[in-house]
Amino acid sequence: MRTLLQFLVKYSILLLFLVLEIVAFILLVRHNNYPQSAVLSSANRVSATLYEAGSTVSDYFSLRTQNRVLMDENAELRNRIAALENKLEGVEEDSLAQYVYADKNIEVRAAKVINNSTHLQRNYMTLNKGERDGVGIDMGVVSKEGVVGIVSAVSEKYAVVIPVLNPKVSISCKLRKNGYVGTLHWDGKDYRFAELQDIARHIDVNEGDTIVTSGYSDVFPENLPVGIIDKAELTESDAYYNIKVRLAVNFKTIEYVSVIENKNREEQKLLEGVTQNK
Repeated sequence: MRTLLQFLVKYSILLLFLVLEIVAFILLVRHNNYPQSAVLSSANRVSATLYEAGSTVSDYFSLRTQNRVLMDENAELRNRIAALENKLEGVEEDSLAQYVYADKNIEVRAAKVINNSTHLQRNYMTLNKGERDGVGIDMGVVSKEGVVGIVSAVSEKYAVVIPVLNPKVSISCKLRKNGYVGTLHWDGKDYRFAELQDIARHIDVNEGDTIVTSGYSDVFPENLPVGIIDKAELTESDAYYNIKVRLAVNFKTIEYVSVIENKNREEQKLLEGVTQNK
């Protein structure tokens, strides 16, 4: 207590001065508009700064909770997107599975292309359907645009297709307008075109003529789209046309296909084999 009294006595003049200054300041602010406005404005700025600092600190400590909420929302959105993609894929496959064939002995299975090449000399394609889905070797493959190729190998879940863009595949085709039959073969140059061979010079051939499957095989039904004639050349010494066909299928953008099963294929092959061996 003595120390406090000594402090007050020692600094009494300074303390009295400070008290009088505070009283004078209060009287000045209370009875004059401009100083009052300045003080209030300064006080508001200080209060706003303190509130903003407090809000920043509060936001910082709530970031972990907000991040957790955002992560949960993102996960839910990803799940919804995946579900919608699966539904769209199912709709696309269903539409392909309804590809119409009049022959009741033809069965169609929809599949998605999961790997594909168009720039090689021997191109291949992989589908997401295999033996467990009823896909087998030597089955024909088509898209909504036209003929794609032939299944060459299968596993339980996948199938490999030799497309038209492979010299190992030859497709029996015909001119739709007159029924004359030739063989479609790829020359390994351009994924958009193939060659139609064995069309004799006396046959009426014109650019723009439609090429379809002939039905002369156990792989493809008759009259499936193959392409249109882009160029037909014939010199005086040629016995057959040099025909360039623009393919119906765009192999750069193909996504979904249908695999064709001919239920009578084995019976046909057996009978033809017996006949040829006689």
